[in-house]
Amino acid sequence: MERVTSTDPDTAPTTEPTRDLPGEQSGAGDLRETAEALLRELAGPQARLREDQWTAIEALVVQRRRALVVQRTGWGKSAVYFISAKLLRAAGRGPTVIVSPLLALMRNQVAAAERAGVVAATINSGNVTEWDEIHASVASGDIDVLLVSPERLNNPDFRDSVLPKLAADAGLVVIDEAHCVSDWGHDFRPDYRRIRTLIADLGSDVPVLATTATANDRVVTDVATQIGTDTLVLRGTLDRESLHLSVVRIADSVERTAWLSKRLHELPGSGIVYSLTVAAAQDLADVLNSHGHTVAAYTGQTDPDEREALEAALLNNEVKALIATSALGMGFDKPDLGFVVHVGAPSSPISYYQQVGRAGRGTERAEVVLLPGPEDRQIWSYFASVAFPREHIVRSVLEALGSDRPLSTAALEPLVELNRSRLEMVLKVLDVDGAVQRVRGGWIGTGQPWVYDTERYERLSIARESEQQAMIEYQSTAECRMNFLRRQLDDPGLTADAPGCGRCDNCTGTRADTAVDTEDLSAIRARLDRPGIDLAPRKQWPTGMSKLGISLSGKISGGAETGRVLGRLSNLGWGQRLRAILDGPDAQVPDEVFKACTTVLREWNWAQRPTAVMALESPRYPLLTTSLAARLAEVGRLENLGILHLRPDTPPVSAANSAHRVAALHNAWETPDLTDVQGPILLVDALSDSGWTFTMAAHLLRAAGADAVLPFALATPS
Repeated sequence: MERVTSTDPDTAPTTEPTRDLPGEQSGAGDLRETAEALLRELAGPQARLREDQWTAIEALVVQRRRALVVQRTGWGKSAVYFISAKLLRAAGRGPTVIVSPLLALMRNQVAAAERAGVVAATINSGNVTEWDEIHASVASGDIDVLLVSPERLNNPDFRDSVLPKLAADAGLVVIDEAHCVSDWGHDFRPDYRRIRTLIADLGSDVPVLATTATANDRVVTDVATQIGTDTLVLRGTLDRESLHLSVVRIADSVERTAWLSKRLHELPGSGIVYSLTVAAAQDLADVLNSHGHTVAAYTGQTDPDEREALEAALLNNEVKALIATSALGMGFDKPDLGFVVHVGAPSSPISYYQQVGRAGRGTERAEVVLLPGPEDRQIWSYFASVAFPREHIVRSVLEALGSDRPLSTAALEPLVELNRSRLEMVLKVLDVDGAVQRVRGGWIGTGQPWVYDTERYERLSIARESEQQAMIEYQSTAECRMNFLRRQLDDPGLTADAPGCGRCDNCTGTRADTAVDTEDLSAIRARLDRPGIDLAPRKQWPTGMSKLGISLSGKISGGAETGRVLGRLSNLGWGQRLRAILDGPDAQVPDEVFKACTTVLREWNWAQRPTAVMALESPRYPLLTTSLAARLAEVGRLENLGILHLRPDTPPVSAANSAHRVAALHNAWETPDLTDVQGPILLVDALSDSGWTFTMAAHLLRAAGADAVLPFALATPS
């Protein structure tokens, strides 16, 4: 692996082009002239190639090498591969294949390619109706660049029919956002590992380019090794002179919201406000809109068509900000993005750098503000808990898959203790490792031996914990914040005696005023503190219950009615208080919380008022749950039926997927005597996660004679 470190000046000498696109035998001087002309078509008449851009282009087009370009956001990595694609096409080479992770990135890149006369097309989940036509255009040579999502690489039809021809005919393969290849990276995606198969099938003279802005030494080494044995690594400084970094520490989540609401209009231009959860993004967007700001929520739950419209609105400055989760990240390109604010800290300085890098690409100044919260660590902990599962669970997936009859993910789910999203992730990893294969109709086992790399997963866990600690240190450091982030990414341009950036709050000594208007704070708190959200009942039994020896299938009858929950743990209002109660020692329900519960019940639009109340036995929160039920019975003049007791031999429910949760809860409680109970029963618990506990308990109570069951919980995670 050849490493080249460069400070790379912003511009390089230029010469007006004098020739048409060169063929294979053109000299380097002519080739550079043509490359400069193409850059001007891409980026405007004043654009000039950076030296490292030219080095990469020459390595790909002339030397047919494999290269990894690690450069800051806005540096011009896409220009390298579009220019290389055009030059290689003019020299008679095949189309360029770009593996690109996000639809937003693809849309921007296709538009950029058209400016340089590059015929580009994309295959992704948003243009299914165009796939056949695009495949035909690739086969006929009418397309210069094909952008493919990593998920497509293992679609059976694409993998077996299209991919072999692409590998045989490709003029260049590009892996964009290449840190996703490495499970040491902050945003590892199992689908990216399939790229190794594509690269392995390439001819020796097919160049490969990997690009990223967020890779430390460990990730650089991992990615470079995966794409070739003699990879050229071009790595430049990560300093961003337009970014002005600051940290504003406000402990209370509602006060943070009020602070942002007061100052959002002061931030330059339009920008992005990141939150850690979908619920927080929606809450924040609701509050900011109610205070006169033009914003919109953008999350992983946003419809694809709406995402595209929201991206366009931000690009055209029709909104002040998108209130986004990490769903809006890699590839979104708005050169004049004026600010990035984080309400809640990401779990990694590398991830943080990647997100703030959206700002200030084409402006002299952009504001970057971090508003961390005490709840951030708990959110990090949750996301860490859904990482790659333990060996015995992965082995159960392999044991459930035969080699003759494929199983769909839906059919496989009841056979293993994994929910759908984690099961899909495990299958992707096993597929990359050769232990399973995706075929028409689902998945099969290959029979190849597979080893659970315990040591590697433990090292990854330690690395994640180290990154989280570094993010905590970033918030309190007294040193230059830009230098801190550059050090976390092993920036080769950062020397031990490097001066501070001179722009961040630590370098300038400028601190934000954390005061908020009392009236604004009261109004926002009242809006966020509105208690009560609906708890939708489960309507279908999980598929495959018969395989677990339980005769439950189809539509659920005799289950729970629509329930209510005081608040989500991810809410900006109630979340922080509810987390404090559930994370603390078990105790009686606090008066403030109980008062809010009575408000929720008073506003409940039930078909028939409950006549009795019963508490679910809670091994973790026995006093909290029973005291809540007792006080509700007293205030609501309901009959207190006591506790729905678990059978003594019932183990704790730990299964993640629906089928196994239902199996674990089947016959879990002792059947109560409800002979004299008339009317609906209010069923109380401290926490409702998947909804299956309420569903199974209600099923039991209905079978015992209850007219209806109305679930009520203090909190739900999502």
